[in-house]
Amino acid sequence: MKFTKRHLVYLLIVMVIAFLLSTYKLPYYIYKPGDAGALNPIVEVEGGYESEGDMHLVTVRGGQATPIQYVMAKIMPHHELHPIEEIRPEGVSEEEYFHVQLQMMESSQEAAIVVAYQAAEEGIDIQYNGVYVVTIIEGMPADGILKMGDRIVGIDGNEVNKSEDLIKYVEDKQAGETIKLEIVRSDKHVTKEIELEAFEQLDNKVGIGIQLVTDRSVEVDPDVTFSSGNIGGPSAGMMFSLEIYDQLTKDDLTSGYHIAGTGEIDYEGNVQRIGGIDKKVIAADDEGCKIFFAPNENGAEGSNYEVAKKTAEEIGTDMKIVPVDTFKDAVTYLQELEK
Repeated sequence: MKFTKRHLVYLLIVMVIAFLLSTYKLPYYIYKPGDAGALNPIVEVEGGYESEGDMHLVTVRGGQATPIQYVMAKIMPHHELHPIEEIRPEGVSEEEYFHVQLQMMESSQEAAIVVAYQAAEEGIDIQYNGVYVVTIIEGMPADGILKMGDRIVGIDGNEVNKSEDLIKYVEDKQAGETIKLEIVRSDKHVTKEIELEAFEQLDNKVGIGIQLVTDRSVEVDPDVTFSSGNIGGPSAGMMFSLEIYDQLTKDDLTSGYHIAGTGEIDYEGNVQRIGGIDKKVIAADDEGCKIFFAPNENGAEGSNYEVAKKTAEEIGTDMKIVPVDTFKDAVTYLQELEK
């Protein structure tokens, strides 16, 4: 067959179309099952004990969809598409969004350290340095006044050490009242006044439309280090706490099992709801895990646990789905496993 100029043009057109289908970014974000890697290479307690089994960190893969990925997400089970503005608010760059996710990961690691070291009765010292603004809701009172990364150290002349201090103070205020925030921005102390507003979607609770992370300085003995790389978000908190506790205590908490799970953890050891749990169940099953901890949300309808259990039934796994409300629930379950 003679290769003509027309053939060359057709070939170039096909190549351009293929390139666009595989690289052009649509205004949609796609979520799908990720990985379930062992935590041993990620978390290291100095002089920590070893275990026969492994705790596993479970992830969800996410990214802006190309046309091909968009079509695949419409076909494949447990793939989700969201308008990008639902994931990354307008005006927030990909870099800023990723930075917030990493901050959330750091916060979850810190909470996990506090919970695990206190449970193991090991040395820990906590210093509070204020709270960081990690998200500002567009159109809310703080929009245009505060910036992501601002550190709030005071409110109306009162010292702010942790996010709970600010939240409790504002709870006693009324919509329309003005608060004066003392913040540190680029190493400079500035004061900002913001009028409080009631949020209908939150039973008319008043606020200014921000999400906060407490800036704590935590020192522990023995030392613990993380190498989580570019993994972001808060949902690995509970599994971090279990891995740290397992390395701090002599008894093998894994009993030789491969154990996965998910759930944000607070500094009191409460396990909270996360997103994408169906995808995490699939990732854990693909890795061969036998136990999966899921936030129970105190038995609420449509809880993470219910979704995880339904997903496990759909894929036909024999992995045990275990509901937990607290770090202690998970530890107790593992301590009662057959050795």
